[in-house]
Amino acid sequence: MSATPVIAVFDVGKTNKKLFLFDEDYRIVFERTARFTETADEDGFPCENIESLRLSLFDSLTEIFRQKEFVVKAINFSAYGASFVMIGRDGLPKCPLYNYLKPYPDGLDSKLYAKYGGKEPFSVQTASPPLGNLNSGLQLYRLKEEKPNLYKDIKYALHLPQYLSFLLTGEYCSDLTSIGCHTALWDFEQNRYHEWVQQEGIIAKLAPIEATNKTYSALSPGSNYAIGTGLHDSSAALIPYLVNFTEPFVLISTGTWCISLNPFNHTPLTADMLKQDCLSYLDYQGKPVMASRLFSGFEHEQQVKRIAEHFDIDALIFKTMPFDRDMMRRLKATIQAETSFAERELSTFANEAEAYHQFVTDLVRAQVNSTSLVFTDAPVKRIFVDGGFSKNSIFMNLLALAFPHIEVFAASMAQASALGAALVLHKKWNTKPIPNDIIELKYYSASQGMLL
Repeated sequence: MSATPVIAVFDVGKTNKKLFLFDEDYRIVFERTARFTETADEDGFPCENIESLRLSLFDSLTEIFRQKEFVVKAINFSAYGASFVMIGRDGLPKCPLYNYLKPYPDGLDSKLYAKYGGKEPFSVQTASPPLGNLNSGLQLYRLKEEKPNLYKDIKYALHLPQYLSFLLTGEYCSDLTSIGCHTALWDFEQNRYHEWVQQEGIIAKLAPIEATNKTYSALSPGSNYAIGTGLHDSSAALIPYLVNFTEPFVLISTGTWCISLNPFNHTPLTADMLKQDCLSYLDYQGKPVMASRLFSGFEHEQQVKRIAEHFDIDALIFKTMPFDRDMMRRLKATIQAETSFAERELSTFANEAEAYHQFVTDLVRAQVNSTSLVFTDAPVKRIFVDGGFSKNSIFMNLLALAFPHIEVFAASMAQASALGAALVLHKKWNTKPIPNDIIELKYYSASQGMLL
């Protein structure tokens, strides 16, 4: 039997590092997961273990090349953002991959903002809320100001997806999906690097920008597979939807953060929107994507725990709790105040189901406000919800009720970020057309319930 042509995608998250093999129909035919113990930087702050990641990359490739049932035609990468690897002239990392959660030095960012027009105008131009090390461009600025000798030794600062590509190709490049993710590097008004990047000399440390479908040859002699440049994981996860749907839609990607993405909204970010936790991304074609964020997944975890403890039940029951329309009618008639659920007294609810329905009602109300921020004058035809909340019947029914004139779908697919990284290289390795069933959809109708 002939070997199955596949693309290998390394999907690197903060916790789990995964390898997937997709066949030409974009079915996962092999996967492997690794987790590493974090190391620490020079200040003792936890950070990514780059050496473990590098060794795992090569070990995983060795394993799949041994498997005769597959023939690797291409390799690509998706990884989390705010993740600069500082490469020296010898091709080796010159310092740790600093954790974006590490506190930023007091006053250093203010110095930069003051020099280039003030915090608010700077943040609007770069579509980057002031987030310290989460603005990865500020990581380079910190090294320039506080560690000039180390800074001089840096040849290029590569975002993590491009570093992984470099390990296999020896090629240095930058990618717009990583640059355009709250890095404070990109001027969304001028569609180029921001003035400060040029004026501070940071531009010299940034590798040339390449197209997201650019491929290189492997360093290994005799290799005949194409290697991509890699993508930022959130932008990669949007690709399957952009490939499959052309009418305007909003994607609500749910997890710890619930991020509403509108790839059809190219309007400039305003200071008011920035204050409401909106930002802009760059998609795989270099177009701005309006986004809003809500910390709903974290809030869900906290409040479910509170409800379970109050009613002395197992929190797992909420995973499969069905939507109860009669209960929602009763709650609507009796609970008048619009407030956060954290401020509600649990003793006012008859049981855990009633409390949970009210909690999700409050959560969806906040979600509607957040998602509505990314709408434009052009009508949105559909809302897709993926991630954890897409499996929550109560959340999905209430969301459909809140948007009665928009089609609301729960969407599921196998590993969206990795799939997006595979799809962007489709023409470089796949002989078949892109299948139209890679996203599984479940429709939720507002007409089946009562209005909120």
